[in-house]
Amino acid sequence: MSVAFRRESDEEHLEPKFEQPIAPGPNLVTARGLRLLGERVTEIEAAVAAETDEEARKLLLRDLRYWHTRQTTAELAPSPEEDEVGIGSRVRVRMNGAERVIAIVGGDEAEPGEDRLAFSAPLARALMGAAVGETVAFADKPDAIEVLAIDKDDG
Repeated sequence: MSVAFRRESDEEHLEPKFEQPIAPGPNLVTARGLRLLGERVTEIEAAVAAETDEEARKLLLRDLRYWHTRQTTAELAPSPEEDEVGIGSRVRVRMNGAERVIAIVGGDEAEPGEDRLAFSAPLARALMGAAVGETVAFADKPDAIEVLAIDKDDG
């Protein structure tokens, strides 16, 4: 039989397993984010130690490499000025006539459904540097967001 028609193994037909992509740019985190990274690494290390299935263990090790990288590259963001929106701020805003409270955090601790936005998110970028009483442009609308209050986000 010709080599062209012979199947070497089932391995060559499996989907390749790629590393998880790392977001470009600095890995700025809040103190809460740094703590969460440590907890995540510890959790995955325990799962790796307990896993007996080799394929599942490989996936856990891939996750562990990702979270180790995120932990080692994490930079604690400088505290924002008291009267200015920055990473680590909890901001009360008025958008489209409705009030909303948004926490600006590092990428790994973002939870958009709970209004914890990564500093790289468009809404967070629009708010960065604003002060109470200012209005900022967003989504091609000048004065789309009014900053009502700024507090430190304690997590």
